[in-house]
Amino acid sequence: MRIVFFGSGAFGLPTLWRLHAQHDVALVVSQPDRPAGRKRLLTPTPVSAWALDEALPLERCDDANLSTMLHSIEADVWVVIAFGQKLSDELLGDRFAVNLHGSLLPRWRGAAPIHHAVMAGDARTGVSVITLSNIMDGGAVLGSASVPIEATTTTGALHDVLAGLGQDVISAVLAEHAAGTLQPVEQDAACVTRAPKLGRGDAWLELTGTADDVRCRINGLSPWPGCTVSIAGVQLRLLRAGGVDEAHDPVATGQVCSDGVLGCGSGSVQLLDVQPAGGRPMSFIEWANGQRLSGVQEVTV
Repeated sequence: MRIVFFGSGAFGLPTLWRLHAQHDVALVVSQPDRPAGRKRLLTPTPVSAWALDEALPLERCDDANLSTMLHSIEADVWVVIAFGQKLSDELLGDRFAVNLHGSLLPRWRGAAPIHHAVMAGDARTGVSVITLSNIMDGGAVLGSASVPIEATTTTGALHDVLAGLGQDVISAVLAEHAAGTLQPVEQDAACVTRAPKLGRGDAWLELTGTADDVRCRINGLSPWPGCTVSIAGVQLRLLRAGGVDEAHDPVATGQVCSDGVLGCGSGSVQLLDVQPAGGRPMSFIEWANGQRLSGVQEVTV
């Protein structure tokens, strides 16, 4: 198949790799290079960087001639993944275009579906391939696949799992399209939930909540925007948490033991991985040993 690929974030890379290996990628369209890092150097998107390395035809979406170029390319399908903006009806025309979304639609429509699935404590999530629609993430579902969310799964880890899963679902949808056997399924509007974009203002943690709430929020906000607390006077970013053995002695709300068990409003969580300010990620036990912590410490959020 001849394909035009629209993407910016790393979520689309595994699918782009597969498409490049199995089809003819006529053009890659991505967001413009943007300042990044402390020095604010212009940096290409992950998709742009890989397309340049592979010498694939690449255009940025702010190119004034992009529309003309796209209409000149005879393509069988447009594949859109983590592109960063809506494609207009005028641009789409009657082209066959599909989008890979990181949830089991209609659950978690929006910009941060993986974060919200983890924070909500969902038992499973997945990916959906849908048609493009005027309603955000509201297109008909052409294919999907699911995976479980384990108690210690973070958004970062789940992102990579779903990105890999997506390439298989896209491949299956394209094969069915070529065979004329696609069976679109309309989404049930009564089951829609929203996954709005997150920002630094969402990087809060409420230790008076239940253990499940605290664990899911830590994992759901990892690696970004993250949860930062203070323990023994050290600023500590919480990267991953898990459940606690019921045999462990109770821990008061807002206190943490040297073994990483953190007391919540109801129950406790096990702090597994952390990152001190200016330091590298490490296990909580490694950090606590380095600090020579003993007994119980107060946690300030």
